[in-house]
Amino acid sequence: MNIIFDLGDVIIPIDLRAPLRNFAMLANQSEEAMEALWKKHGIWQQYETGLIDDENFRQAVRELVRHETDAPDKWADELIDTAWNTVLLDLPVERIDRIQALQGQHHGRPHRLFLLSNTNAIHIREVNRRLVSLGKPTLEELFERVFYSHEVKLMKPNPGIYQHVLSEANLVAEETVFLDDNRANIDAAAALGIRAVHVVAPKTIIDYLAELGA
Repeated sequence: MNIIFDLGDVIIPIDLRAPLRNFAMLANQSEEAMEALWKKHGIWQQYETGLIDDENFRQAVRELVRHETDAPDKWADELIDTAWNTVLLDLPVERIDRIQALQGQHHGRPHRLFLLSNTNAIHIREVNRRLVSLGKPTLEELFERVFYSHEVKLMKPNPGIYQHVLSEANLVAEETVFLDDNRANIDAAAALGIRAVHVVAPKTIIDYLAELGA
């Protein structure tokens, strides 16, 4: 079985508003004002489609949200990265263990496991740091191939990113399962013939994989 996993709210729980709250607090602005700034300038999307790199992202954050009275060292790289990484909540080890178990045999044939995520380099480094600290393999070791939006330069639900994965991994859509928490992403994958599974709490991928017989 070919299985493609999303990352956020599928493998690791996330809080998409946490970075907004943290940057707002640091900049002495309201969360609503901060959200309006992010939407207006589209920094998140630029970063996660690879239009800007880590340093340009950090510099864009400084220019966008720094208050005139802030000291320069208040916006060091580490501070920005820490605030940005608050989107990532505690990593459920049992989900990693379940994915590792899938690397074994299934009716005499191995599962082929892939990761497809709208993400960025700072978040991936942090997830991998946490995995290693728990004695677990990195994402790149856990999956046969990983596909990150900032590297592919496309974001879900753009059909092109799914077609890229199918082509690069030599997968047949009808023989492939895709697990994601976002309905638009699920619909786009399903339109290409992929067996798309909408992950909705309180159920987790452990439940959905059991239902798939994986």
